[in-house]
Amino acid sequence: MQSEVLACLSKIPFLAGMPDEALAALASRAKVVKFAKKALIISEGDDTSSMYIVLAGKVRVFSSNDKDKEVTLLIQEAGSHFGELALLSNEPRSAGVEAMDKTVCGVIGKADFIHWLKQYPDAAIELLGVLAEKVRALTEKVKQMALSNVYERTIKILQDMADKEGDIYVIHNRPTQQELATMVGSSREMINKVMKELTKGGYVSVDDKTLRILHTPPASW
Repeated sequence: MQSEVLACLSKIPFLAGMPDEALAALASRAKVVKFAKKALIISEGDDTSSMYIVLAGKVRVFSSNDKDKEVTLLIQEAGSHFGELALLSNEPRSAGVEAMDKTVCGVIGKADFIHWLKQYPDAAIELLGVLAEKVRALTEKVKQMALSNVYERTIKILQDMADKEGDIYVIHNRPTQQELATMVGSSREMINKVMKELTKGGYVSVDDKTLRILHTPPASW
């Protein structure tokens, strides 16, 4: 598994430019942990302080309130990472993370990371850039939630998730309507209504776990 950790580390933006020996040193500090589907990897408010590299599977980053209402902030698959904010802060976790499938992570603790960072300080500048990008992304998410309606948010999320294949855009392993509802910040019933209208209008097609965007949906509904 250490070779898989090393391969994933080399693809993380703030580490991609580091020399091989630096990445190997960091990979050697990672512990490989397996999580069952639906397992809670991180609880919002936890005092844990590790970074996680997703080696296999898929996770959902979410936030919730005291009424158990949730909003999905991000879905991440193999090759991605999360929790890096905790490496530079003593604050509790700002979001929860749940395994959407059977998931394997490489986990690097704060003490190990700080020790490594002192040896390779150039990574700190790159890390600050990545954190700034995350702040901008979350700011955009808040903006969408405040200024866009359910239809507009649904279209934006589907377009962001899709990959271009020929003349159309495709989402493999599409989210369920309930998962999409938590990403949009709406009810499953409202998402169901939006998806029915998109399908009826010939803008999207759904086949098992694949969603295809056949034509650009109208900007507003």
